[in-house]
Order: sequence, then C-alpha cells, then structure tokens
Amino acid sequence: MKLTDIYWHLKSDIGKIEKDIEKNIDTNNPILQEASTHLLRAGGKRIRPVFVLLSAQFGNYDINEIKKIAVPLEMIHMGSLVHDDVIDNADLRRGRKTIKSQWDNRVAMYTGDYIFARAIEIATHCKAQGVNSVLADAMVEMCLGEVEQIRDQYNWNQNLRMYFRRIKRKTALLIAVSCQLGALAADAPRKYQRALARYGYYVGMAFQITDDILDFVGTEKELGKPAGGDLIQGNVTLPTLYAMYHNSSLKGMITRHLDQKNMDKQELDEIISLIKESGAIEYSKGITDRYLEKSRKALEGLPNIQAKKALIQIADYIGDRKF
Repeated sequence: MKLTDIYWHLKSDIGKIEKDIEKNIDTNNPILQEASTHLLRAGGKRIRPVFVLLSAQFGNYDINEIKKIAVPLEMIHMGSLVHDDVIDNADLRRGRKTIKSQWDNRVAMYTGDYIFARAIEIATHCKAQGVNSVLADAMVEMCLGEVEQIRDQYNWNQNLRMYFRRIKRKTALLIAVSCQLGALAADAPRKYQRALARYGYYVGMAFQITDDILDFVGTEKELGKPAGGDLIQGNVTLPTLYAMYHNSSLKGMITRHLDQKNMDKQELDEIISLIKESGAIEYSKGITDRYLEKSRKALEGLPNIQAKKALIQIADYIGDRKF
C-alpha cells in the first residue's frame, strides 16, 4: 500500500491546499517568485496538511476554515527545508537542485524567511483562538533545533538525550502541532486535541528515526540525495550513535576521516557497511516501533471514525517501511 492510498478520500481537499500554497507564495519580486515556485515544484509528501485534515474530522470539518491551518503549516515546513539546505550545504533535495544551489545562500535564506512570514499571515485569518501562539512557540522550538544541529555538527561525543531532543524540535513538534491545530480549528473537544497532539509527537519521532535509518540503507534514487548524506554533513543520527558506542574503532575511523572532510566514496561505503553490521539498524527500528505503539495507544479514546483508522494506518505504514 502506498502512503497516499491511506488518505485517498482527502484528495480533493489536498488539491485545494496545494492551490492555496501556490497562490500564497505569489509575489511581484521575480527572484522570490522563481525560488519559491522552484521549491513548491520539488513536491513532497504533504503529510502535515494530511494530519491537519484527519485531525479536523474529530470536530466540525469545514475545509475553508481548516485550510487556514493546513496551508501555513506546510509552508512553515517548506521554509525550514530551505534553511536546512543552507545549514547542511546540500545541493539536492528530492532529486532537484536546492535553492541555495540554484541561486545562493542569501537568496535561500530570504526565500525561507518570506515563506515563514506568509505562513504566519495566513494563520491570522483562522477563527480559532490560540493558533498563532501555538505556531509561534513551535517556530521558536524549531529554530532552537536548527541551532543545536549546527552546534552538534561533527560532535561525535553526543548522547541519546541530545539526539532525541533535536529530532523532537526539528520534526516531531511540527507534526504534533499539525494534529493539535487541525482539531483546534475544527473545535474538537479539548481531550481530543491533547490525544491527537500526543499521537503526532510519537509518529513524528518515529518518522524522523525512519528517515535517519533510510539514510544508510536507501539508494540515491530513493532518497533523492546520496546515501550517507547525514554522516558526510557531520549530523550524528541514531544508527551512528549506536554503532560508535558499540565499536570504538569505528568511532575512530569516522572522526579521522570526517573531521578532515576528505572521505572518498570507498571509505564512506566501508563505514556505512560497518554501521549496518553493528546492529544499529535493528536497534533504531526497535525504537521506532516503540514510538509507533505509543502513537496507537494515544488514539484509543477517540471515536472510531474513518480518520482514526487512517491515522493508525499511517503509523502502520511507517513501521512497515522496508530497511
């Protein structure tokens, strides 16, 4: 089953959100227009709007109101990707040139800022109370996560607590907020909002750990960028942490080559093979499964409607991805 098969019934509303994003990045400035459109056309899973739409079905579902949350949340995600690519010095995303690669760092940073600003502006039109406060808090946490990633690049002495806090801020928080605000915009009961926010957090953590696993086991075609990209950029993820803890000589090999930034493909392939052989993939998959089980439990008190089934199926999909 494809991920999109799970929420096929939302296809029409997702299409409306896509059109609204395109409309809301429109600007008279030709550089910002071209750069923003370039990012939009790179595509994406649009999973955050999906979480908004599904969560809103536990309340009074009105797409014209719900999209005032779904659109800005996806735009905040898009803006964060632009900034991520500058931080990571990434040339490709989803198989296409990044904005920083197509133009330069300055254009990328201003494009990300522009998309952020437009997102906040759109959210002000939502009738639900407290939306902008939740969004502002989330963006603060996301920025802290980005700064932590910069600080911790090539820091091979990290611990699990630092890693989990970073992925919470970078990924899980925005997914949790997508679920929470979808329910809030639909005036769903407060207990539903809290349960959906917990679900989103747990699924978001699992989603990011899965991506970190795929960075080692996926192909360049599947990833849209070279395998081992996180390692090359000095981003220490869960599989690397586990492998280095259980193999001190591997840690020495990683630090020796990557700190000098002179690793060739053969050396990188050797390190990736050693990480795989360490049991790191299986360990990381186990952590993912625990988060997914918590996500399912978070939904137990919610009504048994189609949206609940879809949320459970999304968790199952993440857990069933092949490594």
